[in-house]
Amino acid sequence: MLTDHRTTVVAIVATVTCLGLTSCTAASAQDDATPSGPPRAADGVLPDHTSAYDTDLPGIAKLDPALRKAVQQAETAMKNDGIKMQVTTGWRSKKYQQELLDKAIRKYGTKKKALEYVAEPDASHHVTGHAVDIGPTNADDWLTRHGNRYGLCQTLSNEIWHFELVTQPGDDCPPMTDPAKN
Repeated sequence: MLTDHRTTVVAIVATVTCLGLTSCTAASAQDDATPSGPPRAADGVLPDHTSAYDTDLPGIAKLDPALRKAVQQAETAMKNDGIKMQVTTGWRSKKYQQELLDKAIRKYGTKKKALEYVAEPDASHHVTGHAVDIGPTNADDWLTRHGNRYGLCQTLSNEIWHFELVTQPGDDCPPMTDPAKN
C-alpha cells in the first residue's frame, strides 16, 4: 500500500513538472514569435552609415525593389560627386512605426500634432517599403535637386530627408504633401 502511495505521489509530481515545463516552453515560443522591447534590426532599425547596398539588413532588403534600385543608383551618383549618402531609415515594421508615433505623441502632447510628423503604422509608406529617409543634409539637398533623374522625390514638405519613388526617371516631381494640412 505504501509503495502504491509513493508511486501515485511521484506520478503527480512528474505530471505537474511536465505541465509546468510545457507552459514555460509555450510562453517562451510566444516570446520568440512576438518579441517585446524596443525595435531591433529585424524591425528595420538601421545602424549609422547604412548604405542602400547593405541588403543584408531588413530595413534595406524589405524596401520595394524598384525603390531600392533607384536609391542605389542615386547613392552611386552622389559618391561620384563627392557626397557620402546614408539611408537613415527604410522599411519599418508596424511595431517600429508605432513606437515612433508613441514617442511623437509624448513629445508633441497630442496624437493630432504627432501625426504631422509621424504616420500611423497602417498609413506609413515606410511600413510598405515605399519610402526612405536619407542623410546627411548635403545628400538630402543633392537628392532634392537631382533625385527625379532616378524617379526619387521629396514627398513631404516638412521632411527634407523623406524620399519616395513617385515619378518616372527624368520627369518632374509632383507637389509635396503638407502633413499639417491633412
